[in-house]
Amino acid sequence: MQREPIDSDVIASIGYDAAWRVLEIEYRQTQEIYEYFEVPLEEYTAFRNAESKGTYLNTVFKPRGYRYVRVK
Repeated sequence: MQREPIDSDVIASIGYDAAWRVLEIEYRQTQEIYEYFEVPLEEYTAFRNAESKGTYLNTVFKPRGYRYVRVK
């Protein structure tokens, strides 16, 4: 999946596959990559447009409980 760099202290890059509804996040400090499943396009858009990606991740996105796997 193609990811784009993000200006964030927490997240290095994100990518989204609309056909599969998969959001991929690369974390800056650990360089680990996680895939989150069944993420609606609207959620990705809100995440992408959030002023603080780290705050959105921890206060909005993660509490929604998307299923995920660590890929790297």
